Amino acid sequence: MSERIYRDPVHNIIRLRTGTGEGRLMVRLIDSFEFQRLRRIKQLGLALYTYQGAEHSRFAHSLGVLHLMTRVLDRLGEKYRIEDEDRAAARAAALLHDIGHGPFSHVMEKVLNFHHEAWTVRAVLSEETEVGRILRSFSEDLPRRVAEIIEGKFQPAFLAQLVSSQLDVDRMDYLLRDSLMTGAKYGLFDLEWIVNAIEVDEEAGRIYVSARGLYAVEEYLQARYYMFRQVYFHRTLRSAEAVLRSTLRRALELLAAGAEVWCAPGTAFEKVLRRAPLTLADHMEMDDSDVLFHVKQWQHSTDPVLADLSRRFVGRSLFKAIDLDMPVGERAGFLAAAREATARGGFDPDYYFIEDHAGDVPYYSYYNADGAEPKSRIYVEDGYARPSIREISEVSEAVRGLRGYRLHRVCFPPEVKEEVYALYHAEEVRSQNAEG
Repeated sequence: MSERIYRDPVHNIIRLRTGTGEGRLMVRLIDSFEFQRLRRIKQLGLALYTYQGAEHSRFAHSLGVLHLMTRVLDRLGEKYRIEDEDRAAARAAALLHDIGHGPFSHVMEKVLNFHHEAWTVRAVLSEETEVGRILRSFSEDLPRRVAEIIEGKFQPAFLAQLVSSQLDVDRMDYLLRDSLMTGAKYGLFDLEWIVNAIEVDEEAGRIYVSARGLYAVEEYLQARYYMFRQVYFHRTLRSAEAVLRSTLRRALELLAAGAEVWCAPGTAFEKVLRRAPLTLADHMEMDDSDVLFHVKQWQHSTDPVLADLSRRFVGRSLFKAIDLDMPVGERAGFLAAAREATARGGFDPDYYFIEDHAGDVPYYSYYNADGAEPKSRIYVEDGYARPSIREISEVSEAVRGLRGYRLHRVCFPPEVKEEVYALYHAEEVRSQNAEG
């Protein structure tokens, strides 16, 4: 049987059978312009500023997600009926779920006010993208099916949940991949046992995990929790993001005020800087290199703030950070004093004093079962003799203990570190005296 093989650091060998129409579809999608672009977008954004090995791409991750989806569908297909066209749509959705990402993955979304999923759906449905044309050549209805899976609207619903839910092949791959590439061992869990334990509750239209898989899912959720705290919200990583966001905001605001900011003429990134509407082709043109190229040029800007922020980003001279481990009611006074200290040091607080509410990235968040939809919960089989399907936190004390983490920190230039630290420690002392 003809096949294409990818050698992967996480899954070892990813084998794509090309002797079937479905297999050839996957290969054509991988070779498409929009999917190949993912080679030029880092999976973890600016994590390489903290973990020098975190150079892996959205391309590698998406291949891993396809591989896991194929494995799960193969196993479920032994017990449950999955129509051929639904299987093809689910595999294509797993492969293409990230093609809408902008430069440096999630970093740009907050500055430019977009969500990558919306661009993904547009690319899938478009008749102008190579991906859209390939899907339509396989089946006229396939683009719609893939889009509905990505948006979580597809029936049967369990196929959409395998792509995006609290227990999906996307998260399974990125935890293992990010753990391996950063060198942080927090993200390890028993993937094989989870794949073996996934079942379909056909009556309720959802996936669940059989009783034998409970401890493996507990381990998976603990891995997510610790990667969330120790890697995705690492101080240095988030500081690098703060510097880049401040740099981009400064460039955008200078241009809006009529000042001169260098940009490559006729490019999609020029449209971004001038706040012009982007076409789908514009969005799909940009990757990490566009941003980095411009920031490198801005090191020589006549605007001292833009030049300084750009040099800090390129040279990894990042902000310092403090977690606000003080009562919420006492934070306002410290924040006001620290902003003033930053200004006294000669830095505009609007760009150099950044509050970081790390909980603003729900995609990477810990498990929370408060949502009402099945995709926002993980269900497990409770018991062997007379089993019932229950939400996992009702069964697992370990999972209940993972809930309720949020983070609030401030980032500021190292030049004012001593004064800000002194203000912070003074606030700590006042808090302790008040408690006493």
